[in-house]
Amino acid sequence: MITYGKAGKKVVVSEFGETPLDALERFISIEPQLPPDPADLDPSDVVVAVRSAAVGWVDLLMSSGQYQHMAQPPYTPGLESAGVVVWAGRDVSGVGVGDSVIVDGFLAGPRSKGAYQKYGGFASYMVAPANAVMRLPANLSFDQAASFLGNYETAYHCVIARGQLRAGETILIHGASGSTGLAAVHLAKLIGATVIATGRSLAKLEALKAHGVDHVVRTIDDSGAVARFRDEVKALTNGKGVDVVYDSVGGDISIESMHCAAFDGRFLIVGWASTPFVAKGKGLRGAPNVNMLPTNLIMMKSLRVLGSPAVISAHQNPQIRIDRLRDLFKWVDEGKITPCTPQAFAFADIKEAMRAKWESRFLGGCVVHPEG
Repeated sequence: MITYGKAGKKVVVSEFGETPLDALERFISIEPQLPPDPADLDPSDVVVAVRSAAVGWVDLLMSSGQYQHMAQPPYTPGLESAGVVVWAGRDVSGVGVGDSVIVDGFLAGPRSKGAYQKYGGFASYMVAPANAVMRLPANLSFDQAASFLGNYETAYHCVIARGQLRAGETILIHGASGSTGLAAVHLAKLIGATVIATGRSLAKLEALKAHGVDHVVRTIDDSGAVARFRDEVKALTNGKGVDVVYDSVGGDISIESMHCAAFDGRFLIVGWASTPFVAKGKGLRGAPNVNMLPTNLIMMKSLRVLGSPAVISAHQNPQIRIDRLRDLFKWVDEGKITPCTPQAFAFADIKEAMRAKWESRFLGGCVVHPEG
C-alpha cells in the first residue's frame, strides 16, 4: 500500500471523446498524482489510498459525455472504490487512519455532485467527505468491496423497490452476467423468486448456473440477431410469462421481452446497453438512438413500465438509501449475498481493463489496482 506523502498516479480524462473508445485512445492517460495537501482539505474530509477500483460501464459512457450527468474534464474516472484511510480531518468520526473502507460512489467520485466529483477511484489517492466512507465488511476483499455498493444498490432499487418482486414470482433478468445484472440475480434468489437469466455468451450463461439461476436463455441466434426467445420463456413459465422483466439492454430485446411478460407484469427499464450512444458524443445533447416501446403491447398486456434510475432517485430523495444500505450490509455480514470476485488488472493496464469492460469479457466485471 502507498504511504501517505509519497507521490502516486492517477488516470485523467482530458476531454470528452466522440465515443468511449475514441476517448480511450485519445483523451485518457495516466499522470503523476501528488498526495492531497491537508491544508487544502476540509476538517470533515478523508483521504483514501485506493486498493481497488471497479471499472464501470458508466465510466466509459462518461468519457464521451453520454451519461445523464458528467464530471467536467479534466477529471479522474472510477465510480466505485475501496482502500485504506491515510488521513482524516479533525471532525471525522467513525473511521480513522489505517481503517479499510468503501467509498460511496453516490457521494464521492465522478457520479456524485459538487467538489468531490473530480476525485475518482482510478488513482493512488481519493478524497471523500466522511459521510461517504464506510467500513469494509470483514468478509469482503477490496476487490469485492469495490464491486459492491453501486451494483447491489442499483439492483435493490430496481428489483425490490421498483419491481416489488416477491417470493414465488418469476423474473427475467437481461444482462445477468454483468456486474449489476449478477447483483440482481443474487437479490432475486435471496427473495425467493425463480430467475430466468439471459445473455449472449453460452459460456457465461453456463457460469451463471453456479450463482443459483433457475434457467438460462440465449437472446441471440447463431447469426448474432435477436432471437425469438418468447417461446422458450413461455414454456418455462407454463405459458403464463414472467411477473417481472429486468431490462438493462433495450432495443429489440425490449420488444421481445414484452411478449415474455405475464398479463399485468412489471417491466423495469434499467438501461439500454444495446444502444449506448444516446447522445451525440463529446458531451453534446441529442438522441440518435432513442429506444421506442410499443404502446399497443403495453396496453393489451396491462404492463406496468417502470423507469428505475437508482442514482437519480437517490439524488432526488437521499432518504430512500437508509433502509437499503442497512439491508445490504446486513445481508453481506450474514453471508446471504457475496459479490463475485472480479477480474483484476494492474494500473498500467487500465486501458485494457476499460476495453474488457466495454466488451463484457468477464462474468461480473473487472477492477484495477492503483497500487501493487
